[in-house]
Amino acid sequence: MNKNKLTYEKSGVNIKAADKFVKYISSNSNNLKKRQKLANIGGFGAVSKIPQDIKNPYIVTSTDGVGTKIEVANELKNFDTIGIDLVAMCVNDIIVQGAKPYYFLDYISINKIKLKKLKSIMKGILKGCKISKCELVGGETAEMPGTYSSEKFDLAGFAVGLVSKNKILKKERIKKNDLVLAIPSSGLHSNGFSFVRYILKKKRINIKQNSYLRKELLIPTKIYVNELSKLFKNNLVNGCANITGGGLKDNLVRVLPRNLDAELNLNNIRITKIFKFLKNLGISENEMLKTFNCGVGFCLIVNSKNFKKIKEKFPKKYKPYVIGKIIKGNNQIKMNGKINW
Repeated sequence: MNKNKLTYEKSGVNIKAADKFVKYISSNSNNLKKRQKLANIGGFGAVSKIPQDIKNPYIVTSTDGVGTKIEVANELKNFDTIGIDLVAMCVNDIIVQGAKPYYFLDYISINKIKLKKLKSIMKGILKGCKISKCELVGGETAEMPGTYSSEKFDLAGFAVGLVSKNKILKKERIKKNDLVLAIPSSGLHSNGFSFVRYILKKKRINIKQNSYLRKELLIPTKIYVNELSKLFKNNLVNGCANITGGGLKDNLVRVLPRNLDAELNLNNIRITKIFKFLKNLGISENEMLKTFNCGVGFCLIVNSKNFKKIKEKFPKKYKPYVIGKIIKGNNQIKMNGKINW
């Protein structure tokens, strides 16, 4: 073999390894086992049939990533759950519109293809798709030497959902005296990790040596699709919000009509251990509320008469509870009381 021969592989791109990864995805993807049996993985584009049971269907799309939670996964060399986070961040936005997610695509960019690492990530993506009952129909894996330093990578996801026109959760559905319900989060989800990493570094806390943080920081984002789909089917929801970056205030305001406010009672919020831990490191309540979900992963806005029926659709760990109500106003979030840290 000529050592001086110019090859793509010598530049740092291994096409054979990439092909092996595509075959792995194709053999494990749930799109070959269920609805359409179209071999989309590895093709140029994904072909999907629009379900016949949706009358006057509208398409809802969302794209997202998992932020610097990736850096925690890299530091701990644990990539089993980061793919679930990726799916969750996309499909939880889809359901805010009243839609059901059907299809998912991923984008992985990485310094160097390492099959063991990529398979771990992909197992999480496939698990997230299974939980949310959507199909992985395609994606892209880009090996990018020179763009990313050793071991570094990034993820992005894209979800496609469908909703009947008369089921779209428009702002006009929300009425005065509706209740604001909190659905508990599974933890930090995938927001605020740059701040978490900064404060832990500042306090000289090594997550590798902290058994609690090693587990807690990589708990995957809760996927709310199944529970919300049951509520939509029975017309029990007037509005909802995915509580991500910006916390309760910045996300809830996005779904309110111009003539209404949400009045929240912070005393009602059920804080979990990780948020108490971070607060005790010296973060102010205001900073906590505008950075993290603080235990509230998702909000529902509902008619009070439906509250009991709604609670029945959730497992004990994620049962919704009242944190406020809708009042007359001008598109504001009013927060009363203080969180019991």
